[in-house]
Amino acid sequence: MSEETLLSMENINVHFNTRRGVVKAVRDLSLYINKGETLALVGESGCGKSVTAHTINQLIPMPPGVIESGSVIFQGRDLLQCTQREVQDLRGTQISMIFQEPMTSLNPVFKIGDQLADVFMAHQDMKKKEALAKAVELLKLVKIPSPEKRAYDYPHQLSGGMRQRVMIAMALASPDSGLMIADEPTTALDVTIQAQILDLLNDLKDKVNMSLLLITHDMGVVAEMADRVVVMYAGRKVEEGTVYQIFDNPSHPYTLGLLNSLPSNDKYKNSTRLEAIPGNVPDLLSLGEGCPFANRCNWSSDVCNKSFPGKTELAEGHSIWCHNATKVIAEGTKTNG
Repeated sequence: MSEETLLSMENINVHFNTRRGVVKAVRDLSLYINKGETLALVGESGCGKSVTAHTINQLIPMPPGVIESGSVIFQGRDLLQCTQREVQDLRGTQISMIFQEPMTSLNPVFKIGDQLADVFMAHQDMKKKEALAKAVELLKLVKIPSPEKRAYDYPHQLSGGMRQRVMIAMALASPDSGLMIADEPTTALDVTIQAQILDLLNDLKDKVNMSLLLITHDMGVVAEMADRVVVMYAGRKVEEGTVYQIFDNPSHPYTLGLLNSLPSNDKYKNSTRLEAIPGNVPDLLSLGEGCPFANRCNWSSDVCNKSFPGKTELAEGHSIWCHNATKVIAEGTKTNG
């Protein structure tokens, strides 16, 4: 895997102006993705994962959304300084996306093959016949049986897993896809199909040598797919590290809570109840300058409510943002087992 950086986001702030006030969806977020690697963006629903992805692709609806500050550097270009046309060209050639809901992301009134062919016709100036042939090749690549027949089916004629494969095929229609963004690619799929989709993504990632930004709240998917992990909470990055560092040495209270809530063989043998993170996710309309996890944290102190903590580097590539990092690491490691 290359250590060359493909994409970097620096100090991204995204707000939404609503009738009730300003929603600070993403705050001071920085991350990077190297060529050929999989970065998992993890957190509860509403923590800002999809907004982060849409910022890369310039799909934030403006208004009400506003990218207040920051930069998105992709292959040396700041996407936030590009024109809409330039970003649109990148979407069809070098950046692709699998949207969260395959059931509604496909147009119900057009055949599968036509929808795939449109991508080739729009971005590679292909004739309809050639584009349809390429569409069948992609359906074959994502292991859809009888691709020649399925190309003439409508979305409602396919199962959820099949539709997700079509969405992956559509993302792969980009001729030089340097980055694929997969937003909850296994949502609403049963466990067997989930495993097939994840295996497919891994195979395709190696075949076309692309980077993958994987957005999920499923820690099992993270363990199977990711090289590195960024944990988000209420629009903030709270922990970052390799997948081994995150699972073997989780160090932020929120990450500890996520992993302690998962079933394990030890908990099953000891008949231990699964742990839950106490409290509720804060209202993004009324966030202060402190740590957003303070109201749910066992280690919070007065300073946590006053300011967001700075970066604490635990090891090379492994960092957390916590005022009480030393205490959390000392006590949290014991509870995490």
